[in-house]
Amino acid sequence: MSKLKRWLIGVSLAGGVISGTAVGGGGYAVYTSDSEFADVLEGLKMAIQERGMYINNVMNMGEMLERTGKDLGTDTPLYAQAESIEFCSAVLSREMSTENPAHVVNCPFIIAVYTLPEETGTTYVAHREIPADQVESSPAMAKVADMLKAISEAAVSW
Repeated sequence: MSKLKRWLIGVSLAGGVISGTAVGGGGYAVYTSDSEFADVLEGLKMAIQERGMYINNVMNMGEMLERTGKDLGTDTPLYAQAESIEFCSAVLSREMSTENPAHVVNCPFIIAVYTLPEETGTTYVAHREIPADQVESSPAMAKVADMLKAISEAAVSW
């Protein structure tokens, strides 16, 4: 396990909600729950849909990474379970793209739910964090950041 991953896990267990910086420079918000994976995943889907947004795709990332790991000669599991939900808000997508056409790169929105093999009893929810400068300078991106946070918090509250 990498030092960054151990640090993120340690901080998340101590503080409940964390924000970490990825090695590549992108930020992530990570939330924890003691609820079962299936319950948190269902809570995430419901939180998205009750806000009138459309789920485009549910990607079983854990299964894909396990399969490709074996193809690449490594049997070490990264996740016990991991799924990512792709979803869209026509209203927010239109607002942020009207402000800045480059904001289209944020579509679709993605929130992941996962558990780690060595940790029973903890389910994680993670999404890309909207950079602070974008939140401060763009009303639409501030709404996106608030929406991602609210949906993630709803999912881990299950």
